[in-house]
Amino acid sequence: MKNAWISLAAVCALVIGVYACVVQPGVSERLSSNAADAYYNLLVQGFRAGQLSVKKEVPPGLAELADPYDLSTYVRPSRVLDLSYYKDRLYLYFGVTPALILFWPYTVLTGHYLFHRQAVAIFCAIGFLASVGLLRVLWRRYFTEASLGVVVACAVALGLATGVPVLLSQSDVWEVPVSCGYMLTMLALAAIWCALHEPERRGWWLATASLAYGLAVGARPSLLFGAIILLVPVAQARREGRQMGTLLLAATIPITLIGLGLMLYNGLRFDNPFEFGQHYQLHVERRIARQFFSLHYLWFNFRVYFLEPVRWTARAPFVQGIVMPPVPPDHHYPERPFGVLTNIPLVWLALAVPLAWRNRSGQEASTLRWFVTAVALLSGICALTVGLFYCACARYEVDFLPTLVLLAVIGILGLERALADRPIRRRAVRWGWSLLLGFSVAFNLLAGVGYYAELQTVLGNQLFRVGKVSEAFGRYQQALRINPDYANAHESLGNALVQLGRLPEAIVQYQQALRINPDFAEAHCNLGVALLHVDRVPEAIAQYEQALRIKPDFYEAHNNLGSALAHAGRMQEAMQQWEESLRLKPDDSVVHYNLGSALEQAGRVQEAVEHYEQALRINPDYTEAQNALARLQARR
Repeated sequence: MKNAWISLAAVCALVIGVYACVVQPGVSERLSSNAADAYYNLLVQGFRAGQLSVKKEVPPGLAELADPYDLSTYVRPSRVLDLSYYKDRLYLYFGVTPALILFWPYTVLTGHYLFHRQAVAIFCAIGFLASVGLLRVLWRRYFTEASLGVVVACAVALGLATGVPVLLSQSDVWEVPVSCGYMLTMLALAAIWCALHEPERRGWWLATASLAYGLAVGARPSLLFGAIILLVPVAQARREGRQMGTLLLAATIPITLIGLGLMLYNGLRFDNPFEFGQHYQLHVERRIARQFFSLHYLWFNFRVYFLEPVRWTARAPFVQGIVMPPVPPDHHYPERPFGVLTNIPLVWLALAVPLAWRNRSGQEASTLRWFVTAVALLSGICALTVGLFYCACARYEVDFLPTLVLLAVIGILGLERALADRPIRRRAVRWGWSLLLGFSVAFNLLAGVGYYAELQTVLGNQLFRVGKVSEAFGRYQQALRINPDYANAHESLGNALVQLGRLPEAIVQYQQALRINPDFAEAHCNLGVALLHVDRVPEAIAQYEQALRIKPDFYEAHNNLGSALAHAGRMQEAMQQWEESLRLKPDDSVVHYNLGSALEQAGRVQEAVEHYEQALRINPDYTEAQNALARLQARR
């Protein structure tokens, strides 16, 4: 027993040490080294000042935008990105629980502020320890046939094969609620285990599980439907002929009170108890009228979350992103998801779970089945929920992947028990699942390195957007040193080279991005821009046309193709492209001006005037449109 404690403590220390090594700050924390500026700390400051909004002034110019929920034309979107804007105040749409259970208490106790990355590491470490606690009680109660080495390997799986290392590699405000939800769902499962195995204290443990899961919903509202697992001990009691009234109250009252608190919180902020603020989210893409959940997204999300393999290369970090299937209309472009069945093959061992209760006595088998049912329900429901969401992100996989790995661990223990009297076969099976475990852990760690390259690129894009081109250039180069085959970094480096006037080098970078990812529509479009600048007009037209074959609703490519066709003297075709661009985005002042110029040349003066006027309604400071309109009016 002492050796078991020492071994498990050692592996826990190892895994948490890995967490400490791989955790990296996200974009916002790299742009500001002041922890007080972190969004969750701004929320805490707001609470302490007696308000529900964050302690941050609305930046000048935001309210004056024609559409403040579309930041594509805003000069400094990083200042407000992903905050919610409502009635001249800024709110945090991310779940409030992390602020209540960690950020605020930490500030009160220490007088300092916690960085987002530190919070993510803390939540992930506690969630991992809770899962190892479940592993230990499973082993001691049901799988004593398994050796200590097997249990240690299972602990490694629970720590390093669950998507958590990937989550930690880019730890920012987005990862805080995900990691908090992971921690609290694991704690809820631990309380449900106790409720199933300690009938005399079942009510208290069930109330604890309800409290933990309610707080998890406060961190990640998408976890709501997984709350059905709280009814598993109630169903067990009903099957045993016990009274359910008290248990039902224990299962429902804490989470209901938390739910009512969340509804009040939302109602006071957004005048709607069911609005968490995502409809009012400030983003480079307008989201106020977006449909966030739909069956239309399910098949695509299932493919990228479960089926699509990453691309392996011979150069470090060896792992590239998946080949992206066609993205459904209205679906946000995915953020590096990966198929768990192909890239974390350890999860296939969840299919061996029925071996866990084979040849057991009735009560023993029944109790174990109830617990496994709770874990499977939680994993499946969370996977279905994120599968219906309009965006697919690697961090969302932490909603369902740790519980799926826990099922796989139970499958491993079931195999150990089933083959206890067949040592040769058990040894062969051990080699098999050990290889799956090694591959799964290696993928998690290497993918985290790849994400670090992505982080440098995203940070470079933020610097590029605010005009710090030279600093952005350095970030792109650093990303390519980490991952030379990262197409996005090549494309972004090309953009920086264009701004620096180094067009031949920019063309080389765009071509490199397209060698890596031939279906990169944005790289085709930007390559067309660079080619047009050096008067290679037919090649530019070909690049724009290829971008539109890949992405037919790419309004910028339509606009640029129009400019290239006009340069080639194909004015009628150019006007068709500009009209299509305006159909996709009616409030683009530049396209209105381009179309107005073409109409003026064609002698359609009144139509040209209308487009110049529309350009000025969108952008009153558009000098070229002012001059053109004045010129036409002077002719009348």
